Amino acid sequence: MGTSNNLGKDKIISFIKEADEKLDKFTSVLEKFGLDLITKMGQTNLKINMLTDKVNELSKATLDVKALLPQLTNVIENQKILEAELDLIRTLIQKSTISYQPKVIESEEVERDTSATDKKQAIVDQFHVLEKYFEENDDPQHVRTSLANIKEDIFVFTGGHRILYEIGQFSSKLNGLETLSDDIKGKLKEKITFWINKLSVKG
Repeated sequence: MGTSNNLGKDKIISFIKEADEKLDKFTSVLEKFGLDLITKMGQTNLKINMLTDKVNELSKATLDVKALLPQLTNVIENQKILEAELDLIRTLIQKSTISYQPKVIESEEVERDTSATDKKQAIVDQFHVLEKYFEENDDPQHVRTSLANIKEDIFVFTGGHRILYEIGQFSSKLNGLETLSDDIKGKLKEKITFWINKLSVKG
């Protein structure tokens, strides 16, 4: 009986040792898995933070670009206005060169150029026609076209006048408008009266 009991105890002790070894191995594996998991989570969290920072930087850059858009639009519009003014000057210079013909003085008596008064009156009439148009209509593009024609005639008539710049400035304000407001019409009416008075000073 004593020998049988000793064998049973040895088996139990052996089983316990084997189970304890397996448990230690399992625990070691579990610990390693846990450490790997924590490491992976840390790396993932770091990548998420880096991506978040990049998204924030991209958002800031996008806002900066959007903030520059109005300035870029103004630069483009001013460039278009300047190019239009230069084209007008080139056209007027070409017309002046072609139309200029030296007059031969046949006598000492120089006759007064009566056509100057007619030219000035023709420009004033254009102003009045434009004034009547915008009192009954709201198309800014038609007004800009009329102002451009009037500018050309004033340049030919005067050879250069301060109101040419003012007309160009007012015309540029109409750029992009879809309709003429009452306020714009009122200001344009005041300007036309002012321009006619200024033009009347010219011979």
